[in-house]
Amino acid sequence: MNDETHVEWREWGREAFDEAREKDVPVLLSLTATWCEHCHEMDRETYAEPRIAANVNDSFVPVRVDVDRFPRVRDRYNMGGFPSTVFLAPGGGVLTGAGYLGPDGMRQVLDSVRTMWQTNGSGAARTPRSLREDDPPGGDLTADVEAAMLGQLTETYDEVAGGWGTSPKFPLPDALEFALKRDREMALRSFDAVGANLLDEYDGGFYRFATERDWAGLQYEKLLDSNAALVRAFANAYLHTGADEYREPAERTIEYLTTTLWNDDVDAFANSQPPGEDDAHVLDATDRATAPEPPVDERVFAGPNALAVEGLLTYCAYTDDERARRYAERALETLRTDLLEDGVVVHAHAGTIDTDHGDAAEGGGSDPACLLANQARALAALTAGASVLGTKSLADATSVADTTIERLRDDDSFLDGPREGVGLLDRPLRPLDSNVAFADALLNLAVLTGEDRYRTVARETLESFAGASDRFGVQIARYATAVSRLLEGPLVVRVADAPGSDLHRAALRLADHEKVVVPDAAGDLEAGTARVELGDRVSAVVETPEQLSEQLRDVLA
Repeated sequence: MNDETHVEWREWGREAFDEAREKDVPVLLSLTATWCEHCHEMDRETYAEPRIAANVNDSFVPVRVDVDRFPRVRDRYNMGGFPSTVFLAPGGGVLTGAGYLGPDGMRQVLDSVRTMWQTNGSGAARTPRSLREDDPPGGDLTADVEAAMLGQLTETYDEVAGGWGTSPKFPLPDALEFALKRDREMALRSFDAVGANLLDEYDGGFYRFATERDWAGLQYEKLLDSNAALVRAFANAYLHTGADEYREPAERTIEYLTTTLWNDDVDAFANSQPPGEDDAHVLDATDRATAPEPPVDERVFAGPNALAVEGLLTYCAYTDDERARRYAERALETLRTDLLEDGVVVHAHAGTIDTDHGDAAEGGGSDPACLLANQARALAALTAGASVLGTKSLADATSVADTTIERLRDDDSFLDGPREGVGLLDRPLRPLDSNVAFADALLNLAVLTGEDRYRTVARETLESFAGASDRFGVQIARYATAVSRLLEGPLVVRVADAPGSDLHRAALRLADHEKVVVPDAAGDLEAGTARVELGDRVSAVVETPEQLSEQLRDVLA
């Protein structure tokens, strides 16, 4: 039971759905997050109202789900943001749903759902469209995919405020990185807007988003995954420009991640920090220094930590920053030793969560599930580690890739997790973003291992969604990035030298953030040499960083 409410919350699991079936009542599913201020507000204003709580307890089985702990539940029942208030039949189908509900709105909805249930029962339930359309539309991969995405960015670009779309305004790191190579002016103006409006100038780190087109209405929560992705994006902007105005936001964010969000007990990054109380973020520096620090959600989740590892490794590859390297190495070691079991990425660190409850299909039980989003992010972190630090993480990367292909591949695309669990967890979901992220990481793995089978799987995965690619929005810009890398290359720099050598460091700094650098490259290269490859084009063998830059220009010409 939540301390702020009078509602008798149940855990997500079979018992709650069995209870609803036995009582012949609907389930009230409340999707919340520790960092979500509107969720806490709804607890205080709505669920704490005694008559509403009594109504809920008497006529429904109320289930509270933390969306970070149970991502597959989130993805099936999210009503467009959090909190999500969803009414379910005991079989898991959706009766109706909404977002935030104040006391008056909740009373009306409770009465409406009760009438619906008495009239139609489970016959009123529906399955969300994303779970009904099992097979994505396949097609051919052509250069038109990249051109169509650039057209989407150009069409939705905000000439006045920067960024894409109207409201709300999200930072969209994948779109920022895609635009860096295709329309630098548009990309950098959007980077400027994100840095100027979402960066916390006092404590570092990026706020989650703004509600208004002009970046007003800031939502002050800070999440590890979005901050990690923006570290990577701003580091890549620095690579292309050499400008400190893009390096410094990444540096400030790394300071925030390695201090405020670092969980020293388990050598990994904590999950998030909520906005806090009393509008501390709008105070001046003097008053803010004395304001209470918002609490940190100390739980450690594998996916966001893997993204943080990739972001920090990207930054240190371009800057030799010792802090970024040190914390990336520590978090990567925790990922490999504590969050990886026989190729399966454990969703949450057992030392930071309550493992007495939870569904194994979400990674909360003793038998961790293979969840596509975690597998994709871990694969990207492990291949980044192999490229920047050396190849010792390559065996783990191969294990993650092979396990994911074995367990989650269905036809030519990937399911989000196992077909098991209560509610609608047994219904297949093929998330486009995670499929793309995994395919993109497979392209890196194919280069690092020399095994073309990973490239083949990546191609088939991207092809399986190609029939709808002309309708993808800017949020899926990474799809076009991955297709471009597949069709053109990607750009590869092989270095027959140890990680950290001058030649290796020069290879990492070549101004193409979509490249793959292979240290300790075996084959026909002599020790202390390197070469550049792009498709069928192969440069001459070089021995110095200066020669490497010259050969890159020749290959790209």
